[in-house]
Amino acid sequence: MKRFSFLLMIVALFTISSGITNAQVNLKRLKKEVKSTVASPETNKEEPAQKQNAVVVNENDPAPQQSPKIIFVVKSGSNKNDGSKEAPMKNIDKAIEKAAPGDEIRIAQGTYMGTFNIGYLESDKPVKIYGSWDDQFNEQDIVNHPTVFQPDNESGGKSRKALLRFTKDVAGTVVDGIVWEMGERNVYDEKDGVVEGVDGGRMKSSTEGAPGMNSTVEEPALSFVSATTGGDVTVQNCVFVNCSNFAIQAGHRSGTFKVINNVFVASRMAAIEIYGTCAGSNQQKDMIACGDVEIAYNTILFTWSRLKDFLDMGYGVRIMTKCTYNIHNNIIGASIMGGIDNSRFSKDEFIKIDNNIMFGNKGGDLYYTPASNTKLQLTVDQFDDLEFESASGNIGEAPEIPVNQAYMKGFFSARYSETTSYDPNSDQNQWARALGLNQQGTMSSNVSMFMNKYPWKESLKLFGASSEAGAQQAH
Repeated sequence: MKRFSFLLMIVALFTISSGITNAQVNLKRLKKEVKSTVASPETNKEEPAQKQNAVVVNENDPAPQQSPKIIFVVKSGSNKNDGSKEAPMKNIDKAIEKAAPGDEIRIAQGTYMGTFNIGYLESDKPVKIYGSWDDQFNEQDIVNHPTVFQPDNESGGKSRKALLRFTKDVAGTVVDGIVWEMGERNVYDEKDGVVEGVDGGRMKSSTEGAPGMNSTVEEPALSFVSATTGGDVTVQNCVFVNCSNFAIQAGHRSGTFKVINNVFVASRMAAIEIYGTCAGSNQQKDMIACGDVEIAYNTILFTWSRLKDFLDMGYGVRIMTKCTYNIHNNIIGASIMGGIDNSRFSKDEFIKIDNNIMFGNKGGDLYYTPASNTKLQLTVDQFDDLEFESASGNIGEAPEIPVNQAYMKGFFSARYSETTSYDPNSDQNQWARALGLNQQGTMSSNVSMFMNKYPWKESLKLFGASSEAGAQQAH
């Protein structure tokens, strides 16, 4: 009996051992099959789509780029809206804040001043701004339904900045279809420089008093500060009018800066000044080019000097250092100094001036400094002797274009005069001589016209005025 029990126990132990062994073998086989299934790409055919397309993201990788979106702005909108076409925003500055780099902003017709009438716009990123849409955003047309950025004089007590300033990244920026108008923010004299048929007198400078008003803000309409990082920029189909201190002033580090098909009327200092800001020499003999500047199909009229004495500045276009310039098919007329200024010693091979219409520029069509202490005032018929990369096809006759006749007459007859008064026998001067002090006198100055306000709506008539050059029909 004991022997039978012992044999039964051995059989049981053998059976259990065999089961464990088989289980181990099956487990090993299962592991191999799992490994084989993961390794074989053909076994993934039935995996869910979200797993098949899963992407492993490294926390150090840059964030994925989103597609640019369009933000809509209309006067009747709300800044609490999402900026969609169905729920547009109200103010341009709030749309710029909301935009991501590369986004597009479409602005409907109307007059804008900034939120709370702040009087300026600013961006630290590249955006594409398109104005002059109808209220349904079906058509863009600056002549028939313009978008006007026009701060009033009250805004000069809140901010004293350029109308639109870019401060950092600009690559891919577009500014299109906006009327930039400074005439309401400027201050005009009621007595000095009054011209019959023109609203108001001469513009007062920022240092001149204006009882009951804020003084003129002497900042550009459109500014790209020197610290901007470079890249392609386009300014097109815009109007710049009554600009108190440059219409466009821009630092340009790289890429191509295009100023195409715009109207500039009544700018002070210069209509366009774009200068290179990259590292490297700005000396003529070894100057480098940071980028390219193309200025084409613009109409530039009535550019005024720095001061009312007409002695300094007043250029349609300024050729600065460290950029190449292709200036073609523009109308440049009625500048106090030169239509084009090349007094900064840029390299001749950096410059192309072709197929422009130039007239009535009091300091010459080209104000040129080929060497130190040398100043030339050249007309277009003398351009053949220039050693620029190109200077051909330019015309020196005024085209038939619709300008304000009273303004034009006042501009070409503008005169500055000074009157001094000194009486050596006055009590004041006799006393001053006795004490060894300077003699005293008075001086007064008058000007017949200086930076008077141009009616901005009339500037729209200049689009398409000449088929040969200047601003063509926008859109």
